[in-house]
Amino acid sequence: MNKDELKGKVEKAKGYVKKQVGKATDDPDLEAEGTGQRVAGAVQENVGKARRKVGEAVKKVGDAIKE
Repeated sequence: MNKDELKGKVEKAKGYVKKQVGKATDDPDLEAEGTGQRVAGAVQENVGKARRKVGEAVKKVGDAIKE
């Protein structure tokens, strides 16, 4: 897991909490903000996963060239 994946997971968790608090307090603005934050966190997490997979692929190619 890289930094982007971790930050994305944290943002998703914070967004979930905001959304639930918004629902509990009947605050649609806070609920919408939480939903947006969850989506942004998911995007960041997916960017991190893609970056990690590209790095792994580059490493495999490098290892294959060394052999």
